[in-house]
Amino acid sequence: MSKSPIKGASRRDAQHNRAHILEVARAAFARNGIDVSMDAIAKMAGLGAGTLYRNFPNKDALLAALLDRHYEGLEERRLAIEAEETDEARALERWIEALGDWMLAYEGLPEPLRAACRSESPLSQACHTVIATTERLLKAAQDKGHARTQVTGRDLFLGALAIAWAGGDTIAGEDTTKVLRTVLQSGWRESAAS
Repeated sequence: MSKSPIKGASRRDAQHNRAHILEVARAAFARNGIDVSMDAIAKMAGLGAGTLYRNFPNKDALLAALLDRHYEGLEERRLAIEAEETDEARALERWIEALGDWMLAYEGLPEPLRAACRSESPLSQACHTVIATTERLLKAAQDKGHARTQVTGRDLFLGALAIAWAGGDTIAGEDTTKVLRTVLQSGWRESAAS
């Protein structure tokens, strides 16, 4: 039995609409941050709001789909870090930097990521995965005595999130992110004296 040509065309149209929405949203969020409304995205895409909401029931679902591409880049950085670093503390430090960059993919992204940590959302899975990776890298540093044992991967994730939020703020200075990352690092690193 062959597939109906109408169903095949309909499926292609749906895939095209989804890809088009993602491209329009990516450009809109890159330009204006995530405060762009769903209705504005539908209008920019030249589609009805119903088409947008059929593909993405809310903004978190749209952000989660957009972050898939950014997560691939984050994973590439993790693989490079693990391949290049033999010092567990330096590997963790580089991972936290990569994490902060991922969190700054779009202006305003730290807030929905924070919300996804405390309640279920389409962004929750990405947060849990990143926290688990952070926990694993932290544990390796802790096992070598480079990181404080009371610190958790979730603590570091939330610290990086706070830095991304503060660094993305319009009142932040040029060096805000760098300074705050240094403060976070001094908080998780085990001091030689202790």
